[in-house]
Amino acid sequence: MTTVTSPLTGKVVGLAGVPDPVFSGAMVGPGTAIDPVRQPTEAVAPVDGVVVSMHPHAFVVVDADGHGVLTHLGIDTVQLNGEGFELLVNKGDTVTRGQAVIKWDPAAVEAAGKSPISPIVALEATPDTLSGLVEDGDARVGDTLFSWS
Repeated sequence: MTTVTSPLTGKVVGLAGVPDPVFSGAMVGPGTAIDPVRQPTEAVAPVDGVVVSMHPHAFVVVDADGHGVLTHLGIDTVQLNGEGFELLVNKGDTVTRGQAVIKWDPAAVEAAGKSPISPIVALEATPDTLSGLVEDGDARVGDTLFSWS
């Protein structure tokens, strides 16, 4: 069982609240999304594992069970070409839950005309493998978002 915790502090809006049909339609995978607080912040690892994909706006950590969790910081943020994002770890690094991975400023993303809403997705999962999925309310870094069996 993999417990996925929030990489950000903010309001949980669920995938339905993501202004992108690829995420809101769960085409990438099931999960939830956070509308982060508007202040410079760090996105942290939602699980213990290895960073298998690393971009300024998104990262994937795969845990010991082979579960890959995508944290995507904002929508269409790839178009910012890394501006305003600072990588704190590298692809291939082993990280622990709660470890800072990327520094960014959701308010600056919003000012650049992009949504800072951040999907947290269970890659290659089916909805029935997730339990306790949080889709509303407030989340603090480290709060449980869902469990994956």
